[in-house]
Amino acid sequence: MEETFVPLEGIKNDLRGRLMCYKQDWLGGIRAGLRIWAPTTYIFFASAIPVISFGEQLERDTDGVLTAVQTLASTSICGIIHSILGGQPLLILGVAEPTVIMYTFMFNFAKERPELGRNLFLAWTGWVCVWTALLLFLLAILGACSIINRFTRIAGELFGLLIAMLFMQQAIKGLVDEFRIPERENPKSIEFIPSWRFANGMFALVLSFGLLLTALRSRKARSWRYGAGWLRSLIADYGVPLMVLVWTGVSYIPAGSVPHGIPRRLFSPNPWSPGAYENWTVVKDMVHVPVVYIIGAFIPATMIAVLYYFDHSVASQLSQQKEFNLRKPSSYHYDLLLLGFLTLMCGLIGIPPSNGVIPQSPMHTKSLATLKHQLLRNKLVVTARKSMGKNASLGQLYGNMQEAYHQMQTPLIYQDPSARAQGLRELKESTIQAATSMGNMDAPVDETIFDVEKEIDDLLPVEVKEQRLSNLLQAIMVGGCVAAMPFLKKIPTSVLWGYFAFMAIESLPGNQFWERILLLFTAPSRRYKVLEDYHATFVETVPFKTIATFTLFQIVYLLGCFGLTWVPIAGVMFPMMIMLLVPVRQYFLPKFFKGAHLQDLDAAAYEEQTALPFNLVTQSEFGAGASHVEEGEILDEVITRSRGEFRHTSSPKITSSTPTPRTDPKSHLSPRLSFSSRVGDLKTEQSPRSGARGSLSPKAGEVRLSNLGRSPLNPDSKQQDHN
Repeated sequence: MEETFVPLEGIKNDLRGRLMCYKQDWLGGIRAGLRIWAPTTYIFFASAIPVISFGEQLERDTDGVLTAVQTLASTSICGIIHSILGGQPLLILGVAEPTVIMYTFMFNFAKERPELGRNLFLAWTGWVCVWTALLLFLLAILGACSIINRFTRIAGELFGLLIAMLFMQQAIKGLVDEFRIPERENPKSIEFIPSWRFANGMFALVLSFGLLLTALRSRKARSWRYGAGWLRSLIADYGVPLMVLVWTGVSYIPAGSVPHGIPRRLFSPNPWSPGAYENWTVVKDMVHVPVVYIIGAFIPATMIAVLYYFDHSVASQLSQQKEFNLRKPSSYHYDLLLLGFLTLMCGLIGIPPSNGVIPQSPMHTKSLATLKHQLLRNKLVVTARKSMGKNASLGQLYGNMQEAYHQMQTPLIYQDPSARAQGLRELKESTIQAATSMGNMDAPVDETIFDVEKEIDDLLPVEVKEQRLSNLLQAIMVGGCVAAMPFLKKIPTSVLWGYFAFMAIESLPGNQFWERILLLFTAPSRRYKVLEDYHATFVETVPFKTIATFTLFQIVYLLGCFGLTWVPIAGVMFPMMIMLLVPVRQYFLPKFFKGAHLQDLDAAAYEEQTALPFNLVTQSEFGAGASHVEEGEILDEVITRSRGEFRHTSSPKITSSTPTPRTDPKSHLSPRLSFSSRVGDLKTEQSPRSGARGSLSPKAGEVRLSNLGRSPLNPDSKQQDHN
């Protein structure tokens, strides 16, 4: 995104870029066919279940003025409008926890004022939304979203981990409450006697952990050893919603032998019940709000505007991170302007506003990356086997796959040329790495040389199926939950807590902050394992002591933000703590960390270095296809990995007995390689195990120059970039 603070300039640029691809946004989703339902159902459950839970929380905190009906309606209406008129269709809108906290505070404030009371609460919040919308309009017009470019990884990943902690906190709190008597319930009821409360709590633990473990397991179904490929793909795509249904069914097994109310289930009024639709005419009551409270509404509106500006922009940023290789332009300024209109609309019809949510937005992008990967993979597998059937050489096979790949790409006339080159370069380099180990480049190849099922995954770059249809469909399905409320009330609350925990854990892979925390607890003799897997540049270029210090700073800051969320009203201002990281990163951290180390640990997109491969020499000698990593869920193995990381498919075997000199702070990273801080300074030692790699391996002691970057069609030529 180009920084601009010229009034309306950012909005005009966003509209210009998104309008040029608007038609393709719809055609791309339609052409995906039935496969579009996999990411749609995945993100539907990720959106609907938290919104239902927040609706129940609002009902308790507002004495029934707002319920799950209103939160579902807001999420659906705003989602439908954004999917059609919004700039970035990957962004998911929904009622979030900070909105619930703010509305709870405003209800308690209004209830204690006789001039407002319970009856004028929604009318007063309508004026709060009016002020909030005006502030959002002002921020969008003045180009305030340009500041988002200043947010480096330290802010985004800390905020993502904080949201994961809040989801996990909600899951734990909900499970603890299963052992207690709910508010506004008759404590003399049979299901609330100590023995039955304990039974309810234990059953809740079974249902929650059952859903959590099976949902996590089902997401990795593609790597299962058993079952047909289509069945494993079906479970991986639809396993999570299926597990919700399965564990809801399990909850009815003891129904005949336990009191009614065990386990506890969702509670919300039906949309046709009295009081469920009183809010829709709140606009006529807004004229009865005293002027002093209309003016005073500017104070909470300021807090909400800052909150929405940050949440909405960061959710959009995380849904279009650089590693997703998106080809279509961003739309921060215009989307913030549209959010202002949506906030105004929600206030006038008496429902809580929706804004961009985390982790649902990046989860949506990851699911669409899986869809795009499957579509490209199926096309290339068919092309490769057809070429082998015609006795094609390896060079011809590569050319045919490259042509098929280009046919799957929709030409985008507005696209930055570098964006297209990045995807093609990754495919070409991966293909060349596999080709250099084949030996005879002109002879016909078969699957004994080029294993189609295994190699295609390594050849494909990470891409996302950028379209609007999945966002529209999931928003319509969320709206359908309002009419399906009688059926939703059959879901146990404990299943919701398990799903909250699932969302928290699902958001962790790819967060370098989380991976550095795990690195702190890794035994020194086992840290070489990090180098054999995906890893970032800093693992090889930054001393472990510096990594630990930087990570501990983030942990302390994270705990401070988390503690702030426990403060009743100040808790909603925790985004201010995240925004404070911009000057902290720019002025404070450089005083304690070297510039090169800080650049590798927390680089902006244009500063980042490419990861240095631990087994670069091994791959150039034996080929990327020498060994193959077992196929797994694409979300876990490719999409969630952060910038500067890549996949290793063959690594020298190393044991923990390898000596590690204390004088070299980086020597523990690899006993086979010695590193400088940049790729060009790589120095290698001969691998004593190189003679045991099979017929494609050079003899022990033989040194072979890498052919990386040379075309299989012309071994003497160097790889050329495609525009």
